[in-house]
Amino acid sequence: MQTLSDRIGVITGASAGIGYAIAKQYVAAGARVVINGRRGEKLEAIAKELGSDKVACVAGDCADVGVISAILEMAEKRFGRSADLVVVNAGRGLNGSVMTSDTGQWEEMVRTNLLGAAHLIRMAGTKMMAESAALTGPAVLTRSRDIIVLGSTVGRHVSPFSSMYGSTKFAVHGLTEGARRELGPKGIRVSLIEPGFVVSEFQGVAGYAEKWVEETFARIGPPLTPDDIGRVATFIASQPKGVHVADVLIRPTRQDYP
Repeated sequence: MQTLSDRIGVITGASAGIGYAIAKQYVAAGARVVINGRRGEKLEAIAKELGSDKVACVAGDCADVGVISAILEMAEKRFGRSADLVVVNAGRGLNGSVMTSDTGQWEEMVRTNLLGAAHLIRMAGTKMMAESAALTGPAVLTRSRDIIVLGSTVGRHVSPFSSMYGSTKFAVHGLTEGARRELGPKGIRVSLIEPGFVVSEFQGVAGYAEKWVEETFARIGPPLTPDDIGRVATFIASQPKGVHVADVLIRPTRQDYP
């Protein structure tokens, strides 16, 4: 595998959990990254921890096209080149099915999980295509370009206890595969990571009962950690230019479903 020493990354939802773990591992592998999240003070603390010469911050709503533009522009401003390693990680969960979940949260979840992801894929993909527009055939692989999207096992296997959240991930999975087929011939690798149960802030924010989470983790544990997902994201990005790991479904060993 190659190092990431020549790569410029962008990671949304990086103030905690999976996004933070990916940022940490990308920097350790030699990349310079722009991190995004709603909590500016957390981003600044992470930049200080990982090295302010290697990490730039853009706080804000990852579904806002103005914020997305600012994130991509920051990569060029701080590191002198457009991002070639974009991680579409930001998202939110929601406990419950179409029958039981809080309808007041539906629109915001769809906006964050699906529309925000779509805008970032489109804007990052547009920049990447512009760089390789004059190239054809194997020549488009002169530089590694990756868009890595975080999905979920519930975006592949319907789960009745989170079917509304899962529906957004089903949509994201379809979006990612469509982008792969469109952008792959242009030398842009679009990859999907589908994690099972991961210990993070996700469960609390999504509204899952603490007792249910504890019982589930006890039954299928040990659950995945954000660092487990970070290693997968690093593995994908570290492949030679002509090798594409398109889809990784990763679960705790003892997780039977979903």
